Amino acid sequence: MAKRTLVIGIDSGTQSTKALVLDVRAKKVIGTGSVKYDLLPNLPAGAKEQHPHTWRDATAKAIKQALKAAGATAGEVKAIGVSGQQHGFVPLDKNGEVIRPAKLWCDTATAAECDEIMRAVGGVDATIQLMGNAVLPGFTASKILWLKKHEPKNFARLATILLPHDYLNWWLTGRAVMEYGDASGTALLDVRTRTWTRPVLDAIDADLAGKLPPLQASDLPAGTLQPATAKALGLNTDVLVSAGGGDNMMGAIGTGNVRAGVITASFGTSGTIYACCDQPVVDPRGEIAAFCDSTNRWLPLLCTMNVTVATEMVRLDFGMDFREFDVAAAKAPAGSDGLLLLPYLEGERTPNVPAGTGVYFGVRPKTFTAGHFARSSMEGVTLGMNYGLRRLAELGVKARQVRATGGGANSKLWRQIMADIFNAEVVTLKVAEGAAYGAALQALWCWRQQAGEKARIEDICDEYVTLNAKERATPDKAAVKVYAELQALQDELSASLRGAFEKHRRLITR
Repeated sequence: MAKRTLVIGIDSGTQSTKALVLDVRAKKVIGTGSVKYDLLPNLPAGAKEQHPHTWRDATAKAIKQALKAAGATAGEVKAIGVSGQQHGFVPLDKNGEVIRPAKLWCDTATAAECDEIMRAVGGVDATIQLMGNAVLPGFTASKILWLKKHEPKNFARLATILLPHDYLNWWLTGRAVMEYGDASGTALLDVRTRTWTRPVLDAIDADLAGKLPPLQASDLPAGTLQPATAKALGLNTDVLVSAGGGDNMMGAIGTGNVRAGVITASFGTSGTIYACCDQPVVDPRGEIAAFCDSTNRWLPLLCTMNVTVATEMVRLDFGMDFREFDVAAAKAPAGSDGLLLLPYLEGERTPNVPAGTGVYFGVRPKTFTAGHFARSSMEGVTLGMNYGLRRLAELGVKARQVRATGGGANSKLWRQIMADIFNAEVVTLKVAEGAAYGAALQALWCWRQQAGEKARIEDICDEYVTLNAKERATPDKAAVKVYAELQALQDELSASLRGAFEKHRRLITR
């Protein structure tokens, strides 16, 4: 039997790390692995942290599981690509040791540091003009200043700043580098020129530039497996490790979102909506993140922090499994008879409400049922994401089709709610693990280019990304009208409660 050509895709997220093995010739995923873990417990309100060693150990286990399931031999594996949760701050000392747990994308404890950085460069508008993005609590920049202010001894040890996927690349290859896509989520990069923004760096620390790794294009390799890691994984040292990227950048590749007109909507713990553009898309209001992508183009993106975390809270509280949850939600009509969730839970990024909490509006005897709460949780988080989809359209990025990924995309009812709220066709992909699959496809792209082929990522996606035709949903006109009214109500409710959220935050943090 002819030796197979295999590539591995990794998706290191907040809740788990997943690995898949793609048989390049068969165009088929032939092995998967997954390892779950949690956030660090008992942290202050707004703080969300994990130790990078958790990701490293989970990645090793997931790769071994996937290779075993694929029946793979070391010589068959040619390349590895890594997708990682964006924005996390991994601080390394001069010996390459992790100084403290990483503050994550969902950490909202650095709002004061965001304000301090932007004041130093002239305010929010000036910050956006400088680099295309505001400094928001989810991004990396404020986490670095937080370390300097709150843990000066740890900051004094800081030698290298990495993002989560960069840390895994460093463990795999021994090289510290950043590619443009994930680097653009630090709020340190000028997305137009793909260079560090010196005034922002100086607002944090005069020596910060020396602690940032070299930047590189997304189609270049991070390196090859270093001997110790190759041995631990049972692989050869000639395995190429691609640049990798943030989970949204890899999700774009994995869903074939590499041309204008396609929108990817990821319904996971958080929610993201993003598109591929040939030019930077900068939002003067700063609501849409002006990211680079991981194909050397741009990825305007909305991120909401609360999606399946909200639906899971309701499902578990009512003691339902996933099927029971869907059945209960289907019993309530579109609009849940006016029960509306403002799904901010422990803060929100878009709109920027770091002090926000969850609010159920319209609770009355008729709506106080499991079905109403189940459906309104689906609707509330989807309306929150549609806030950003509408803003993208205002900036000239319009969707012909929405490609849904993540846990929420598994529900037929939820896909119909998406189609009705977005007022667009919604489809899913045959390979549901978009980020891990995108990482594998980027690895294939990098490997082919290093072998001398003139490979294009668009051609690779055309060849390997397939829609699931049976899970297509189209808008229902009556429901579209209901949700338009509910959207306006959610927008009004969100704006009216900003002051109350701030008072509530002070109350619970005394």
